[in-house]
Amino acid sequence: MTATMYKNVRSDLANTPKTWLVTGVAGFIGSNLLETLLLLDQQVVGLDNFATGFQHNLDEVQGIVSPEQWQRFSFIEGDIRNIEDCHTACAGADYVLHQAALGSVPRSIADPIKTNSANIDGFLNMIVAARDAKVASFTYAASSSTYGDHPALPKIEDNIGKPLSPYAVTKYVNELYADVFARTYDFNTIGLRYFNIFGKRQTPDGAYAAVIPKWTAAMIKDEEVFINGDGDTSRDFNFIENAVQANILAAVANKSAKNQVYNVAVGGRTTLNTLFAALKENLENNGVRYTKDPVYRDFREGDVRHSQADISKIQNALGYDPKFNIIDGIKKAMPWYVTTKLINK
Repeated sequence: MTATMYKNVRSDLANTPKTWLVTGVAGFIGSNLLETLLLLDQQVVGLDNFATGFQHNLDEVQGIVSPEQWQRFSFIEGDIRNIEDCHTACAGADYVLHQAALGSVPRSIADPIKTNSANIDGFLNMIVAARDAKVASFTYAASSSTYGDHPALPKIEDNIGKPLSPYAVTKYVNELYADVFARTYDFNTIGLRYFNIFGKRQTPDGAYAAVIPKWTAAMIKDEEVFINGDGDTSRDFNFIENAVQANILAAVANKSAKNQVYNVAVGGRTTLNTLFAALKENLENNGVRYTKDPVYRDFREGDVRHSQADISKIQNALGYDPKFNIIDGIKKAMPWYVTTKLINK
């Protein structure tokens, strides 16, 4: 079933277009959702306040889709912390893909109040607005950080520990609110616990950049790459196209699959040392030679040591079938990192 589910859903959507709201549309994941949906001839409303998103992400999508497809996109510059913006954005939507949030464990440690405001107040505004608009489905970005200090691997949705950062608290609260809205209002949602998503349009800039774009940018500029800890820390890195698939499958899922959270990953486990070697090799394949050794430093506060997902639940319930492992994803993403020269932006 899984091999054809996503293909069939894409075909059905192309034949019967829907109206989608994507929050955080100018960000990394949001802009990739926008691109895929427009290429499927869907109507898309995007909401973003450019706190962590960029106009150049939207411009890049415009350059990929046809003029006719781009006409099906309407953009609202607004803030999920403003309930009126949320009501405006949800009006007329069939499906909501709520990606807007302030990510990053270190950012949340530095400014827990701002993280709480966007990720909890903003989430509550969005789920209320979506409920009031009677949308067909509400899919939201949850996080693997919810597993906290639970030691077991692979991570199974029902077994979570204590959160290790303010960010992890906010994403867990989202899940609690979602469950209450199902019980209290019969408004059923799906939460997607992302595990280390990577790919094109993930910014390498700033103190809170994710590891793959940050290291890739440093290597292209021939700068030092810093590894927190001994390099044996592991993550379940998941290419963006797998995450897009999960969102679309979640949006169209039947009611029996809703009021659930699902791991979104590949079920792999890659150490930072292995990642460093893979990035170095793929850069060389794209004409960039990096000869420096990594620089090891202290472990980062709030980080979990190892992370790996069990993805059987989402495979069985939604027909999720990730097409890219980490090496395949890096191979596909690397030409974009090199040719777009994101490091110069």
